[in-house]
Amino acid sequence: MIGLAGILLSLVLLMYLAYRNVSVLVLAPVCAMLAVMLDGGLPILASYTQIFMASVGQFITQFFPLFLLGAIFGKLMEDSGAAARIAEVMVRAVGRQRTILAIVLSCAVLTYGGVSLFVVVFAVFPLSRTLFLQADIPRRLIPAAIGLGSFTFTMTAMPGTVQIQNQIPMAFFRTNSFAAPGLGLIASAIMLTLGMAWLNRQAAKARRNGEGFEGPRRESDREGTDTTVPMSEAGGGEATDRDWRPAWLAFLPIVCMVVMNFVFSRLVIPSWDTAFLAEEAFGRTELARVLGNWSTILSMLCALSLTIAIYFRGADRLKTSLGEGAKSSLLPVFNTACEYGYGNTIKSLAGFATIQAFVTGIAPGNPLISQAIAVNSLAGITGSASGGLSIALTALGETYYQRGLEAGIDPQLLHRVASLSCGGLDSLPHNGALITLLLICGVTHRQAYKDVAVVSILIPLAGTIAVIALGTWFGSF
Repeated sequence: MIGLAGILLSLVLLMYLAYRNVSVLVLAPVCAMLAVMLDGGLPILASYTQIFMASVGQFITQFFPLFLLGAIFGKLMEDSGAAARIAEVMVRAVGRQRTILAIVLSCAVLTYGGVSLFVVVFAVFPLSRTLFLQADIPRRLIPAAIGLGSFTFTMTAMPGTVQIQNQIPMAFFRTNSFAAPGLGLIASAIMLTLGMAWLNRQAAKARRNGEGFEGPRRESDREGTDTTVPMSEAGGGEATDRDWRPAWLAFLPIVCMVVMNFVFSRLVIPSWDTAFLAEEAFGRTELARVLGNWSTILSMLCALSLTIAIYFRGADRLKTSLGEGAKSSLLPVFNTACEYGYGNTIKSLAGFATIQAFVTGIAPGNPLISQAIAVNSLAGITGSASGGLSIALTALGETYYQRGLEAGIDPQLLHRVASLSCGGLDSLPHNGALITLLLICGVTHRQAYKDVAVVSILIPLAGTIAVIALGTWFGSF
């Protein structure tokens, strides 16, 4: 009983102190060792070096290439101006009168193509601010619009997305990033449709109430003020790189990544002779466990090469972008790795057996429901989609995989539900990415969080429930 209390106490501390902006690099090992100490069944120092740190190293070994290549790709897209060019093309395509939709789609295209959330925010916010000001839509809705395009369907639901939340389940369920594509598209449509309906409703309500960009609208606020900002100044990158090249070139690296990911995962790599993977030198594994990682790495390398060929001529400029991109990958990968190490440490404790029995005992005939609850709960506690997903699957992934096989559930469906589930309660107020988004947009939790919560918590939960229901009735498709 003390061991169980220790686990719960460590989880509460992890959530509370993360909300207070204490680094996860410090929090995860301290909270893990607190749980070990209260459990009393394992030596503390050995648990730190042989379980926690070994798990951190295991995660970095497996996923660092994805974090590194993703961060570099995002930086190249930002510095080249391609990210901002995509945003302006989306605005022109849907029309400035559909400001919210334009911002959502801009974020969606960028995040689906592998650009990190933080790069998307910095690239799209200046354009968002300009367009919302011109349309006189409240500033407080900008975080929700960016969140809908970045935190939701392109992060967890769209088949083929290279965001880490769609990559983590691959090793556990022997799948690739295109798992359950039909269900993923249905979930994406639900999130986009309901999210846009909510944001348009809130914008219309604000208009009726006389609320403008900075609050209650006054006709004198904008008289004589030119609010037009040139498109070339609305995002990152150098204008000279964007002026003479056709717009479709900005989309080409993203298209390349998605297409090549499909080609490598479905056609090329499965044709290789990979019998050597069974050898001890290669970890005694199987192709199904590494297929997703291999295809993603190769597709991202193709996209990176194409981006460099299109946009970068000077070696110095390229060297700077590569260096900054590589550095920006370090904190995210170590944060998530430490959360993974925390999960593995908790899994090793005697008290965890009680938690495991409780969670897996929920809807014993349908592991999809149990998995969704476990992943959502841990994502909410840690305030991190990837962190909660890592902890849950580290502890229970193999259990759900085996139970799924016994119940006749396609591992692709388990993958999609796991990925969807991490994108719900992760957006509670202590989520680090959310806090950063609000700071960049210049609004507070009190002003903007309600709308963010609807589009990034309630609506994704609805999408997850819909996929579980459809998957239960019709199977994976």
